[in-house]
Amino acid sequence: MSALVEAIVIGVQKAGTTALFDYLGEEPGLAVSEVKETHFFDDETLDWAAPDYDLYHRRFPAADGRLRLEATPIYSYWPNSLERIRAYNPAARLILMLRDPVERAWSHWRMEFARGAETQPFAWCVRQGRQRLFEAQPWGHHREFSYVERGFYGEQVARLLTLFPREQLLVLRAEDLQAEPGRVLGDVRAFLGLAPGGACAEPRRVHVGREMDYGAELTTQDVAFLREAYALDLARLAALTGVTFD
Repeated sequence: MSALVEAIVIGVQKAGTTALFDYLGEEPGLAVSEVKETHFFDDETLDWAAPDYDLYHRRFPAADGRLRLEATPIYSYWPNSLERIRAYNPAARLILMLRDPVERAWSHWRMEFARGAETQPFAWCVRQGRQRLFEAQPWGHHREFSYVERGFYGEQVARLLTLFPREQLLVLRAEDLQAEPGRVLGDVRAFLGLAPGGACAEPRRVHVGREMDYGAELTTQDVAFLREAYALDLARLAALTGVTFD
């Protein structure tokens, strides 16, 4: 097997992972995947009893001594993805980008609605619409309709820490990358063992939601409902990582 991929941005969707990947694509010590999201470890069509990792490695430049990195933000949420990463490279360095889970859910719904994958209003989706996940495969998970579920970060981190030691995980906030990209990128360089420095990073916004009539707004009732739903999980996240959201 050719040289392993050493660094993976594992989550989360709608939390600045594309901007981070763009920044890291300019790092001289990194060789990033040819496309941001390889979707290798969440591919249910592969034979995971005997996976062909050459299929994965073909998505990267030839090994040249640089660290290889990709970013597929569904990995932290999708069942068995983290377990597959551990089987592939138990020494992998993992980066988890988080965003206020209420804002993340709203942004996710807007994206799916704009794409036409979603036709129901946000208020219904985060309440009654969650039942749709129990009609999906794998059971209880859905790539498009998981607006609420992807925001249970404490649960995801707790699972991750049963597979990888804490020192192999860097947890970042999208809000910090937007406000202080230079500082956050410095943290990433240190975590990956890259040389410090580089040009002063300017804030970037990538994949901003389309301006269109969504037929709904994020109401105070929706926010209160989701804040209550996430309260215990966010306390768990804070205990595990020290990361909090206002």
